[in-house]
Amino acid sequence: MALIVQKYGGTSVANPERIRNVARRVARYKAMGHQVVVVVSAMSGETNKLVALSKELMAEPDPREYDMIIATGEQVTVGLTALALIELGIKAKSYTGAQVKILTDDSHTKARIIHIDQHNLKADLDAGYVCVVAGFQGVDENGNITTLGRGGSDTTGVALAAALGADECQIYTDVDGVYTTDPRVVPEARRLKSITFEEMLELASQGSKVLQIRSVEFAGKYKVKLRVLSSFEDEGEGTLITFEEDNTMEQPVISGIAFNRDEAKITVLGVPDTPGIAYQILGPIADANVDVDMIIQNTGADGTTDFTFTVHKNEMNKALSILRDKVQNNIKAREIIGDDKVAKVAIVGVGMKSHVGVASKMFRTLAEEGINIQMISTSEIKIAVVIDEKYMELAVRVLHKAFELEEA
Repeated sequence: MALIVQKYGGTSVANPERIRNVARRVARYKAMGHQVVVVVSAMSGETNKLVALSKELMAEPDPREYDMIIATGEQVTVGLTALALIELGIKAKSYTGAQVKILTDDSHTKARIIHIDQHNLKADLDAGYVCVVAGFQGVDENGNITTLGRGGSDTTGVALAAALGADECQIYTDVDGVYTTDPRVVPEARRLKSITFEEMLELASQGSKVLQIRSVEFAGKYKVKLRVLSSFEDEGEGTLITFEEDNTMEQPVISGIAFNRDEAKITVLGVPDTPGIAYQILGPIADANVDVDMIIQNTGADGTTDFTFTVHKNEMNKALSILRDKVQNNIKAREIIGDDKVAKVAIVGVGMKSHVGVASKMFRTLAEEGINIQMISTSEIKIAVVIDEKYMELAVRVLHKAFELEEA
């Protein structure tokens, strides 16, 4: 008998029939003698509706009330899923994040999990129940409902698996695993049988939407065995996310290509090239809870420097406002420019560690298509570039072909 945590996304529970399909799948695992915890997202489209409703009343909703509103989507789904299981004759009980006591910090809309109380879940599992838990949400030490950010149900699933010592965490989505890139952009993209946590973390951070980045971080930190599967297929092994040391075969040079359309670039022109200037620019951005991704700094002969960084497209105007209101005069910047017509493309693979010439091959491939590179960021297993968004899909296609990712 194993303890399994299964997470189902919004498309997997989009309507009553799909919820019944989830219940039937869970019932099969229960019939094999396994203990099962089910984590569900809101039904597909529901969170967007709740967000739209809140913004009809307040352009920038109060964060506490915003979390109170959008957390209700998962509350509906857990109840419906529990009903579907009970209808099949299976003992089931639903929980909100607060009822489990998923304790988070008080960063509304982007809360981080601090601790999970396992007592109630373990007692009900031992009593033969399937526990159905609302993803994406928790509660702070003052009892306020918090949410974990978009895609946070993945994080809930992995965190519960870690807290309970589960044998496996299965992430069910509308795709049957992790692909070399998005098949909607490259039809020849290939499903990977396995991928390392290190690679999956880079792919998620660079824009791959299969798994939320924090869920991968959690899984890697707590050694949670993770598998991505399709909720629309009864059979299939999906993609196993493993540790590099678990894979004795030589890794391919490149495992996948990620891309992100939600990037925006901000450039601060003509600031003094003095110690602390980067902090003066980015400190107020961090204080406003705006995430910064790529950063470059170019120093000129005149003693000034141009400082460029990227943020999420939705946060560009907020970042620009902070810089212009609180920073520009203090640092004597000549100009501050925002550009939301950019995209990020990244190649990822642990094989880069032992192969030379990967960067030059990537840059040559883009140059041959007339694609200009605006920013570059690298790690041991990743090379990411910012380009004009109109060239994004072309860049993904030509890189996928250049690195022969369609071949098994």
